[in-house]
Amino acid sequence: MRFDLHGSPRLDAFRRFALCCLAPLLFLAADAATATPQIQTWETTNGARVLFVAAPEIPMVDVRVVFAAGSARDGDRAGLASMTASMLDEGAGDWDANALADRLDFVGASLSAGVDRDMTSVSLRSLTRADALDVAVETMAAVLAKPTFDADALERVRQNRLVALRQQEESPQQIGRKALFHAVYQGHPYASDPAGTAESISALSRAELQAFHERYYVAANAVVAIVGDLDRAAAEALAERIISGLPKGEAAATLPQVSDLASGTLKTITFPSSQTTVMAGQPGTKRGDPDYFTLYVGNHILGGSGLVSILMDEIREKRGLSYSTYSYFMPLAEPGPFIMGLQTRNDQAEQARQVMLNTLERFIAEGPTEAELTAAKKNITGGFPLKIASNGDIVQYLAVIGFYGLPLDYLDRFPGRIESVTVEQIRDAFARRVHPNRLAIVTVGGDAKKVSQVSGAD
Repeated sequence: MRFDLHGSPRLDAFRRFALCCLAPLLFLAADAATATPQIQTWETTNGARVLFVAAPEIPMVDVRVVFAAGSARDGDRAGLASMTASMLDEGAGDWDANALADRLDFVGASLSAGVDRDMTSVSLRSLTRADALDVAVETMAAVLAKPTFDADALERVRQNRLVALRQQEESPQQIGRKALFHAVYQGHPYASDPAGTAESISALSRAELQAFHERYYVAANAVVAIVGDLDRAAAEALAERIISGLPKGEAAATLPQVSDLASGTLKTITFPSSQTTVMAGQPGTKRGDPDYFTLYVGNHILGGSGLVSILMDEIREKRGLSYSTYSYFMPLAEPGPFIMGLQTRNDQAEQARQVMLNTLERFIAEGPTEAELTAAKKNITGGFPLKIASNGDIVQYLAVIGFYGLPLDYLDRFPGRIESVTVEQIRDAFARRVHPNRLAIVTVGGDAKKVSQVSGAD
C-alpha cells in the first residue's frame, strides 16, 4: 500500500518548463538504460548503507530512503507504521505542511512515502541544479529526522484514513485480500493490513507515532538509494546531508519465521454483489530464495503473463468464466504469499474456483511445455530493459537490492538466471513449494440482496 506525502495540485511555470524540456531526454535515457547500471556502495558516517548509480543523461536525481519499518513492526497497533509515514510531511523542523509543500513546489521537486509489510520508503525527485537540489535535500532531511507530529494534523490524517478504510469496506477485492492475508499468516506480523483498522487507527496516539519514529527511523535501520546526474563525491555528500540528522540507532530485529499452512481452509464472505471474488494463497517465497527465479518464470507461464497465461486460457478463453484471472508470488523478508485470484458471476463461482485449482494441480504435475517456457523467457528478458529504463525504475531496484541484501550483480545476472531455467526445475520447484491441498481460499460475494455478513468454514 502506498501513501503519498506530497499531493499539492500546484505546478509552477518553472516546473512545467523543466518537465517539458526533459521529456525528450527521457526517451534517450530509456535507450541508454539497456546497459545494466553499475552500482557503487558505501556507508554513511552514522551507519546507513548507500547504493548509487551515476546517470548523467538527465539533470535530475532520484533518492529513496528505506527503513525496516513496515507494518510487520506494528505490533498490536495495526496501522502504526503507515500513520507514522503519513505524518512525515504534516510538519517538520520549522515548517508546517503548507510550508513544506511550498518549498517543494517552488523548486519543482516531489516527495512521497510508501509503506508495505517490510518497509517504509521515502522518495525524493529533484533537478540537480544546485539551488533546487539544496532546497529539496534540506526538506527531505527535515521530513526524515524532525517530523513534528502536529496534533491537529494528526486528527485530520486520522479522519482521512478512517474514510479510506470505510471505502475499502465497499470493495470485494480489498475485503478478500485482507481476509486472505489473515488466513495465510494467522498470528504472524504479516497477517494485518498496513492500513490498519478503524478501531486501531482511532486508538493511535501521538506519543505512539513519535516512539515508532524514534525506534525505526535510524541510520542503522536505513538504506539510501541514489540515481542521478552526480559523481561519486557529490553522491556521498548528498547521502550524508539526507541521513546525518538521524541517530545511528539499531537495526530492526529479525521477523519471526513464517510457518507453512497445515491444511486448506475456505472462508466465505457474503457481500451484496452480482460478482464473486475468489482468492487463494499460501506462504510462497522470500527475497534471495534459491528457487525464486524458477518460481518466477513458472508463474509467468501459469498466471503472471496476462492474456497468454495458462490460467487465462483455461478460465477465460475456453470457458468464459472470468474477464481476468491471475497468480503471483510476492517475495518479502520472510516468505511472502503465493496468490491466485479471479472474479466471476455468483452462479459460476464454484465452477471457476474448481477450474482454477485444477489448473494449478495440473501445472504442478506436468509443468509447462518447452514452447511455453521459450515464449516466457523471450517475454521476460525482452521486457527487462524497459524495467530499468528510467532513473525511477533503477532507484526502486537499488532500494530492494540494498534492503534485502541481494548481490550487487543482481541486475547483471537477471537475464541469465531467467534463461537458465528448465521445465524440470519448474516442475520440481512447484511440487516442493506449492501445495493445492493446503491453500487458504476466500470468496467474497454470492448474494446481491443480503447485507454483508461473514461466515467461515474449514
